[in-house]
Amino acid sequence: MHDVVIRGGTIVDGSGCAAFAGDLAIDGGRVTQAGGKAGPGRREIDAEGALVTPGWVDIHTHYDGQATWDPYLSPSTWHGVTTAIMGNCGVGFAPVKPDRREWLIKVMEGVEDIPGSVLSEGIEWDWETFPEYLDALERRPKALDIGAQIPHSAVRAYVMGDRAIHHDEASPADLLAMREVVRAALQAGAVGFSTSRTFLHKYDERKYPPGTFATGEEIIALGSVMGEVGHGVFQMTANHPAMEGEIPWLEQLARHNRLPVLFNLQQTDAAPDVWKQIVLTLDKARDEGVPLLAGISGRPLGILFSWQSTLHPFIAHPSYQALQALPFAEKLARLRDPQTRQTIMNEQRGLLDRRAETLFSSFHKIYRLGKEPDYEPLPEESVAAMAASAGRPPLEMVYDLMLENDGQAILYYPSFNYSYENLDHLHQLMQHANTVNSLSDGGAHCGYICDVSMPTFMLSHWTRDRRRGPLLPLEHIVRRQTRDTAMVYGLRDRGLLRAGYKADVNIIDPDALKVHCPEMVFDLPGGGRRLVQRADGYAATLVNGVPIFEVGQATGDLPGKLLRGPKTQAVRT
Repeated sequence: MHDVVIRGGTIVDGSGCAAFAGDLAIDGGRVTQAGGKAGPGRREIDAEGALVTPGWVDIHTHYDGQATWDPYLSPSTWHGVTTAIMGNCGVGFAPVKPDRREWLIKVMEGVEDIPGSVLSEGIEWDWETFPEYLDALERRPKALDIGAQIPHSAVRAYVMGDRAIHHDEASPADLLAMREVVRAALQAGAVGFSTSRTFLHKYDERKYPPGTFATGEEIIALGSVMGEVGHGVFQMTANHPAMEGEIPWLEQLARHNRLPVLFNLQQTDAAPDVWKQIVLTLDKARDEGVPLLAGISGRPLGILFSWQSTLHPFIAHPSYQALQALPFAEKLARLRDPQTRQTIMNEQRGLLDRRAETLFSSFHKIYRLGKEPDYEPLPEESVAAMAASAGRPPLEMVYDLMLENDGQAILYYPSFNYSYENLDHLHQLMQHANTVNSLSDGGAHCGYICDVSMPTFMLSHWTRDRRRGPLLPLEHIVRRQTRDTAMVYGLRDRGLLRAGYKADVNIIDPDALKVHCPEMVFDLPGGGRRLVQRADGYAATLVNGVPIFEVGQATGDLPGKLLRGPKTQAVRT
């Protein structure tokens, strides 16, 4: 008798091959049969009319702190994620000396918009080195499997102290010491090393994290440790318009290590066609078998404006700032007052940086995000078009739209991947062998971005709902966020529903599958705020053969484990 049998579903096994009907049998946390008619099970789940897929493997999250207090890494598990990789973008919480803990929190707060008060309240520091951090993660209960990368900013500060913070060039002795820190982390089970070179990442308003200006010698010295150890992904976030200048050394590292080098690739308004040149490099890498990979998003990375968010077009208006500290109900009442509204509309806003000025005045790229959000809106649905049609100033339109839904309405600004005002280029990129689905940013950007629903969006939008261009096959999209993402990190034991593979499974009602509009909740430690996004359509999610969610409700079982380095497939029948 099998431990679990999932009966009568349509199995999309993660290989990219055509879906097929049949049962899925699970024993000892592994798939033992996929297809056909399975024998009886101690637990049987009716999947008639449902899709049965591998669990999603999300390789770009920032749960480095949350993993120490939240076994579910919510809201990722609400969206069927069964494996999460964190420690991206060069930021994290190990290694760390006791007197640098609050400084690392400041860096994470600035770069990833995770409230510092939440991290200070939620993290129980019981580590210094990265191996000790992994041990701490292993001790904590988990609903899903998690893996951690060692972050450049923490390594640099650990070895160089204030010189790292001041961006001094690393000495030969510094390089040797940092290499040993990275080596020890990889040998203990780190799944990669991450760094950031983007000017978008700042903390304490104007400071850049350590590593942002590191020399090529330093980057190669640290990245090459993975080749020496024999595993690990080199993950980098860079300045998107300047990506062409970074490619040569990234390619060199990938050739040297023969291990994945993964960089973020996004379309920007400042350089909307750079991605086309990057694709030519990816073509060459694919043809030559070089593991140079571009991490892409399946939709625009959009900033969300609301009266509760970190950013919105009135954030620097003096009269609004005077209301900022009020309880929300009181603030909303004041915002609805005609006199307050007129004052805010007529006054000059305070100083903003150039990027914020662009965000808040690009009304042709601001859209209402309704109850059923559309992430590929039409130009005529923009605030600029709405205001022109109504004969009103667009800023007034923004103010009133944000007052809808009891002041909780959200407006959407697609900051990356929407220069063409459609997603045709993503349709092309998602079919390239050297691109990888990434950038959900789970756990991060609590006050102005909510892309953690990416896995659900991928299925609903790209295989069923897209109205502005061609769709992609269901089997292709499932593979993109299961087998493909698992293989980047050497996780050969998951991402396929075949005999011997890990029984990480989603059971999905394809007709009910959808994402809801993001909402602001205050459920983090100390009452901290965050944007979350819920989903319909997940009948069940299993990790290691154990249901962790059923019909949207947590079961209380916590079968997840810490990943220590790559995992080889261990077929057991």
